[in-house]
Amino acid sequence: MAGFGHSLMTGVRAAFLAVPLAASNVAVAQPQPPVADAPNYTVPLPDPIRRPSQPEADSPEPADATVPSVSDVRYDPALLPEPVRRLRQRILDAAASGEPEALRPWLSTGEEATQLSFGEAPEDPIEFLIGLSGDMQGQEILAILYEVLDSGYVVLDQGTPNELYVWPYFYAVALEDLTPQQRVELFKLVTAGDYEEMKVYGSYIFYRAGISAEGSWRFFVAGD
Repeated sequence: MAGFGHSLMTGVRAAFLAVPLAASNVAVAQPQPPVADAPNYTVPLPDPIRRPSQPEADSPEPADATVPSVSDVRYDPALLPEPVRRLRQRILDAAASGEPEALRPWLSTGEEATQLSFGEAPEDPIEFLIGLSGDMQGQEILAILYEVLDSGYVVLDQGTPNELYVWPYFYAVALEDLTPQQRVELFKLVTAGDYEEMKVYGSYIFYRAGISAEGSWRFFVAGD
């Protein structure tokens, strides 16, 4: 269920033409002037969602200072800041209603619009979500959203202006570090076959959701 953007660069390189003549009188054709690259009118894609990564080799901080581990996973909604807890519950209630339109009040708009894909922002986010659903009414995508927000979560960039709460925690931790109990939690969202493919890819790439510390719905996407 992932969307991917591609851009093409075009260019023309001049060729040198060598014309064989007699050994005593060899003439070489002059190179043609290069042809300018055609202008690129590709619309740039939005910035990808930041995935936690290992710090640079010269970073003074230890690796586990930026990369959450399975021990950092949280389950209790009471530990969430009030704005985050309130928005999460509102999204859960909207998803449980079975009506995709119930999500509209909680989707951010404008420059801080909730990211729903890695391509251009959809004109109508609700219609876009319904289009992602396996059924024609959008209940499947609501069920996925509910299961995502009902799972364990992690906090990224805690204590900074970029503090972010992300569900499910699989997105931010190494899949090979999951305990048997946590793999059961993973299989509530994906199949065993999906899990094996994700291990080859190197990370969880199914749906995830993020809410800022101020209570803004930042994203709900799949893919990478």
